[in-house]
Amino acid sequence: MDPPSGVGMMLKSLVMISVFGWAACQESQTMTKEEKTVIRHQIVEMFDHAYGSYMKYAYPADELMPLSCRGRVRGQEPNRGDIDDSLGKFSLTLIDTLDTLVVLNKLDEFEDAVRKAVQDVRLDNDVVVSVFETNIRVLGGLLGGHVMADLLRQRGERMQWYRDELLHMAKELGHRLLPAFNTTSGLPYPKVNLRYGVLNPLSRTGTESDTCTACAGTMILEFAALSRLSGNSVFEEHARKALDVLWERRQRGSDLVGTVINIHNGEWVRRDSGVGAGIDSYYEYLMKAYILLGDSVFLDRFNIHYSAIMKYISQPPLLLNVHMHNPTVSVRSWMDSLLAFFPGLQVLRGDLKPAIETHEMLYQVTKQHKFLPEAFTTEFRVHWGQHLLRPEFAESTYYLYKATGDPYYLRVGQSIVEKLNAYARVPCGFAAVQDVRTGTHEDRMDSFFLAEMFKYLYLLFSEKSQLPIDIDDYIFTTEAHLLPVSLSTTQPACQGNTTEVFPVPQEEDLFTHSCPSTETLFPNNPSFAKTIRDGYKYLTGVGRAFHPLPIREIELPLHDNGMEPVEFLKSMGISLTPLREVTGGVDGSHREHKGVYRVKLVAEVSQAPEEEVVVPHAVQLISPPFLGRTVLTAGPAKFGMDLTKQEHGVKGSIVKASPYTACGPIDNAVELKGRIALALRGDCMFAAKARWLQGAGAIGVIFIDHREGSNSDETPLFQMVGDGDPTEDLTLPLVFLFSREGAVLTAALEEHHNVDVLMLPKERQLGQDKSEKSISMNIKLRLAEEGELEDGAARVPTLEFVLENDEVLLKEEVEELEPVEIKHLPPGYRLCTETAEIDRTEAEDPSQTENSNTGSDEDP
Repeated sequence: MDPPSGVGMMLKSLVMISVFGWAACQESQTMTKEEKTVIRHQIVEMFDHAYGSYMKYAYPADELMPLSCRGRVRGQEPNRGDIDDSLGKFSLTLIDTLDTLVVLNKLDEFEDAVRKAVQDVRLDNDVVVSVFETNIRVLGGLLGGHVMADLLRQRGERMQWYRDELLHMAKELGHRLLPAFNTTSGLPYPKVNLRYGVLNPLSRTGTESDTCTACAGTMILEFAALSRLSGNSVFEEHARKALDVLWERRQRGSDLVGTVINIHNGEWVRRDSGVGAGIDSYYEYLMKAYILLGDSVFLDRFNIHYSAIMKYISQPPLLLNVHMHNPTVSVRSWMDSLLAFFPGLQVLRGDLKPAIETHEMLYQVTKQHKFLPEAFTTEFRVHWGQHLLRPEFAESTYYLYKATGDPYYLRVGQSIVEKLNAYARVPCGFAAVQDVRTGTHEDRMDSFFLAEMFKYLYLLFSEKSQLPIDIDDYIFTTEAHLLPVSLSTTQPACQGNTTEVFPVPQEEDLFTHSCPSTETLFPNNPSFAKTIRDGYKYLTGVGRAFHPLPIREIELPLHDNGMEPVEFLKSMGISLTPLREVTGGVDGSHREHKGVYRVKLVAEVSQAPEEEVVVPHAVQLISPPFLGRTVLTAGPAKFGMDLTKQEHGVKGSIVKASPYTACGPIDNAVELKGRIALALRGDCMFAAKARWLQGAGAIGVIFIDHREGSNSDETPLFQMVGDGDPTEDLTLPLVFLFSREGAVLTAALEEHHNVDVLMLPKERQLGQDKSEKSISMNIKLRLAEEGELEDGAARVPTLEFVLENDEVLLKEEVEELEPVEIKHLPPGYRLCTETAEIDRTEAEDPSQTENSNTGSDEDP
C-alpha cells in the first residue's frame, strides 16, 4: 500500500537528507593510507594495461590503436590531417613514456625501454612533423629519459652501461628542428621535415605563413635544457628570440596576445585571446622558464600577462576568450578542455582562490558528462563531444592537493581513475571517447595519456618517501617531462644567451617573487578550500540537495564589472527584494535567509534551449548514376550563406582542394572556380579555409572530418563556428560531413570524376514526399455560469461559434470575452472559450497527428 502523502514526503525527505549527508561526509572524509595504497596499485595496473598493450600490439609504431589492437603507422592509415603531424616514425609513445616508468618505480622496464630507444629509434625519417609536438613529446621525452638514466647511473645501482645516448639523440633532434627557426621574425615554422628541413625542395613544407602562439612560445624549457646539458647555446638562443617576438607583439593596451600569428611579419592572424587551445602553454612556459632558468625577465612578463588574464579573461569560475584589442568583449560562449591546466598554473603563481573556483567548475562538468568534453558552453552543455583522455584536469587536481593537502582532491582523483576504467578501458588499452553524450569510442590512444595522466595520478596518491626520486627537484614540462631545477646553477646559461628586456611596469603583490606556502595563505584554516568550493558546487545542477521550501532560492554568481550587482541586474530588467521583506512561506514560518533575494522579472527573459538546435543539412548526389538516391547527412555553419533561405539549395560539381586542408593559397584555383570544393578538416579554422576557397572562386565548400570513422549515426551534428573575427565577408554555403559520409563522396569522385551535388537543408532534399502537412487544432472550451465573467475582461484572442442554418462557422477575432448563447444548454449556463488556445501543430507525417480531433466520431 502507498503510504499517506504526508508520510511519503517525510520518508522522501529522510532519504534525501541521508544521501546528501553521506555525500558531505565523503567529501570531508580523510582518505586512509590503505585506501590511497589500493588506488595507487590500481593506477599501476591501469598503466601496465595501457603500456603493455602498446608494447605488445603497436611497438615500434608511434601510437597504439586500441580498438584495432595494432600500431598506427603514418601513411598506412587514413590521413587525419594535422593530428598526424605528431607522428614521425620515431616510436613516439615509447619516448614519451620514458620518465613515467621511473616515477612509477618500474626501473627494469625503464632500462629495457632505454635500450630499445637507443637501438631502434631513428630521427632522420622523411616525414613532415609538427615542431611544437615533436619538441614537447620527443625532445622532452629524450631529455627526461636522459635525466632519469643519468641519475640512476650516478647512484651506481643500474644503468651502468648508459653513455648519454639519449642526450646525443636529443642533440640530433634539436638540430633537425632548428631549420624551422629560419624566418625573418625568429618565430618558427609550424612544421619541419626531419630529413630535409623546411626550405629544401624535398621537404614538402615551408609554405606555411602562420603558427599558433603556444606553438612558437613552448620551446624554451626543452631547448634551454638541451643547450645547458650539451653546452651548445644555439637552441636556447632561438627559443628566447621567439619569446621576445611574442612579448613585443602583445597588444600594449591590454597586455594580451592573440591565438595565431604570422611567422614572417609578426602580424596577428587570429586576435581572440584566452588561456586554452592555441595560447595555453605560452603562459605556462613563461612562469616555468623563470623556475628552471632563474631569469626574472620571464617572471616579469608572466606577471603582466597574468594581471591582464585576471582582469579580462577570468570571470570566476569561467575563463572566456576575449578580443585582444577590445578585451571587454567575449568572442565566444564556450570553453575548451585545454584550459583545465590553468588552475595548476595559478597554484604555482600562489593564486589559490580562483584556482579552486575554476577547478570546481571543471569537476562539476565532469560529473555531468563523465569526462571533460573537448569544448563546453558557458551553460556547461557539450559544444564538442570528444574526450581524448587529456590529462590537464588531473594535473590541476594534483597541484591543488599539493598546495592545500585537502583530501577532497584525492576523491576527485579517485573519480578520474574510476571513470577511466569504467568508460575508456578496452581489451587493448584505453580508447579516446568520440562523444561523451553517446559513450562511443575512437580508435586512438595518444602518447600524452601515458606521459602525463598516469604520472599525475600516481603522484597524487603517493607519499614522497614512496617515490624513487625527490619530485621537488624537478619542474614539469607541458608534457610532464622532468627537468632538474638545478640547471640554472649547475649548468649556467651559455655565453651570448640573453633575452631582450622591454620596459616592465612594476605592479607587484605579495607573491610576485615568492613561492607562497599554505601557512601564509590560510593559517590554521583547513576549511579554506571547502569554503570557496561550496559557492560553485551545483553549477551544473548535478547533485543539488533537496530543499522543499515554498520560496525558491536562486544563486546568482556575479562578476565585478564596476557596477553594484543589484544595479547591474536592474539594468537587465531584474529587480531584487530582500527575502526578509517578504512574508516567509504560506504559514509565515519560513526562516530568514540572510543575503537571499526573491527575484522579480520586469522584462522579457528568454531561456536558452537545453540543447543547441542544429538544422540537419544534406549533400545529395544528383548526377548519374546516383540521380538523387544518395543523400549524405551534413552539419551547417553559423556563417556563410544560409541554406535554409535558399529555396532550391546550391548545385555544382565537386573538386578536391589542393592542398586538401585549404589552409593556404589554393594550387588548383582554376579547376575550382565555379565549383564546390572538398576540404579536409584540420590545420586551421573553418573560416580560414573558407576564405582561401572563396578567394579561389569556389561557389560552396564541403568540409570532411579528419577523425577516422566518425559518422552522423553515432556523433551528434554540430554547427561550424567562425574564428573570432567578423565573417560577414564569407558568402558561400558551407556544410560539414563526418568521415564515413565524406568517404562516400570522395569514393564517388574517384570513380566517376564528374559528380554533381546539391547542398540544401535535409528536409528539402529532392524526391522527398511533398504531401500537404496536416494541421491539428486543439480548442479548449468550458461552460461558464451566469455572471461568472467579470466586466472589463482583458482583451485576448477568442473564438466565436455561430450556429446558422445548421452549419458551424469558425471565425477568429480579438475581442472582450463575451459569451455566445447556444440553444439546448442546461439552464443558467453559457458556452465560452476559457483560454482561446489554438494549437496549430505541424506534423511531419499525417499519421503522427495523434492529438487531432478530426477523426473523432463525436459531434463538434
